Amino acid sequence: MAISNISFTIFTFIFILLPSNHASSSPLSPFKKIYAFGDSYTDTGNTRTSTGPTAFNYVSNHPYGVTFFHHPTNRYSDGRIVIDFVAEALSLPLLPPYRNPKADQSHGVDFAVGGATAIRHGFFLKNNVTFNLVPQSLQTQLVCLGSSLSSKIIQDLAINSVAGFLQALLNKGAKYIVVQGLPPTGCIPYSFSLSSPDDRDQMGCVASMNRITSAHNAALQTRLNALRKRNPQSVIVYADYYNAHLTLLKNANKYGFKEQYKVCCGYGGGPYNFDVFNTCGSGASTSCAKPVEYVNWDGAHLTEAAYRVITNSFLNGTFCSPSFRYLLAKKVQMG
Repeated sequence: MAISNISFTIFTFIFILLPSNHASSSPLSPFKKIYAFGDSYTDTGNTRTSTGPTAFNYVSNHPYGVTFFHHPTNRYSDGRIVIDFVAEALSLPLLPPYRNPKADQSHGVDFAVGGATAIRHGFFLKNNVTFNLVPQSLQTQLVCLGSSLSSKIIQDLAINSVAGFLQALLNKGAKYIVVQGLPPTGCIPYSFSLSSPDDRDQMGCVASMNRITSAHNAALQTRLNALRKRNPQSVIVYADYYNAHLTLLKNANKYGFKEQYKVCCGYGGGPYNFDVFNTCGSGASTSCAKPVEYVNWDGAHLTEAAYRVITNSFLNGTFCSPSFRYLLAKKVQMG
C-alpha cells in the first residue's frame, strides 16, 4: 500500500496530550489524509466504557464530550483532542475511529486505542506488569493498517518499538510523519495519587516521573535523528509535548485557566478533586461548570481548551522540530 501522500501522527506511549484560543488553519491544505496511531490522548472513539484502561473506564458516559459534541464520543476529554485540531487546521474532517466500519475513511482514520503501549502486551503479562493496560500495541495497530524491571529496560524496549514502527511506515512510503513525545507525566493528578508527597519538583509535579519521561524523550529524539539520516526523502517532525505542556502550566493564567492541576470531572474535592476509584463518568463523580477554566479534565487527560493551546503551540509555535510550517512548505515544494 503506497502512502507517500499521507500525513501521519504517531503518539508514542501511554499518558500523553491545548490551546490558546485559536489553533489557526492553513488556507490551503497540502494533505488529503491523516492516519493516527497511539493511546488515549489520540483515540477518537476506538475505546468504550468497559474496554478502556482500568482506572478510566467510563469514557462512553456523560460528561465526556459535553463541551463540543454535547454527548460522549469515546474521546478522553470534554471535547476535541489534539488530532481533531490538527485535522481542522489542515481543512480535513475529524478522523473516524477504525473500529467504526460505517465511517467515511476517505480522509484518513484513527487507529489509536486508549491504554495502548509501545511495547507488546505480552511483555507486560510475562513480567507481571499489567495494571491499567489493554492488549493493544503499536504493532497491532500497524497490522490494522495493512515484576521487576528497570525503567531503563522499558525505555529501551519502547524506543526500539517506536523506531521499528516508524521504519515500517517509512518502508510503506510515508513521507511526512509527526512524532509526539511524552507529556510531563509527573504533572497529572493520577501521578500525584501514586507517588509520595515528598517527590515533587519546583512545579509541584512528581519529580521522579518527569525525570524518566525526559530521559525517554531525549532517547526518542536521538533515534529520530538516526531515522532522518537513514530516510532523507521523508520529513520527520518531533512534537515536544513535554515542554508545550509545561509552558501551558507555567502560563496558565495567560491562557485563561484558573486551575492547573485540579480535575474538572472527578471526585473527592480537595486540591486535585481526584480519586482513582471514582473517576470521571462513574456514578460518584461530578463535573465542573466551566471546563474551559481547567487544564485537566479527568485526572489523566486534558480539557479541550488545554488541547487547543497545545495544538496551537505545535502548529504555530516553537514546539515542533523541524517546525510544522516547514513540513507544510516541504509538501507544497515536493508536490
